[in-house]
Amino acid sequence: MKLRTSTSHEEGAVREFAIATKEFIGKGGKVTGVKTVRMELRDGQLTEIPGSEEVHKADLVLLAMGFVSPVGSVIDAFGIQKDARGNAHAHTDEGGYHTNVEGVFAAGDMRRGQSLVVWAIREGRQAARAIDQHLMGTSVLPR
Repeated sequence: MKLRTSTSHEEGAVREFAIATKEFIGKGGKVTGVKTVRMELRDGQLTEIPGSEEVHKADLVLLAMGFVSPVGSVIDAFGIQKDARGNAHAHTDEGGYHTNVEGVFAAGDMRRGQSLVVWAIREGRQAARAIDQHLMGTSVLPR
């Protein structure tokens, strides 16, 4: 294992290790926070540290999971339709990347399956524009 530092870390990003998301907290269909718990390696297994739960305020949650298949239970929990390969089904037309659930978007590996990072970057940018249009009614972000 290597600890690597990128320019974003040098700009003031905070690094957190061994933290698991336990729950999304919301009100009226909108996310308001994320409940987490600290983890430790015990007998070769990651286990929760009792009493370490925290709630972090949030009004937007982005799941960046990298080169893995989507977690079916997460997609199911949101009621998102899946494609034939078990990925989140999301349209890519103008104003796209929206799923069948109002206000829920999917891009990158979550939508297309495991692929190259350049596709994830492209789709992430396009999804950001689609989300901006959804929230603001218009967007000045590049296409």
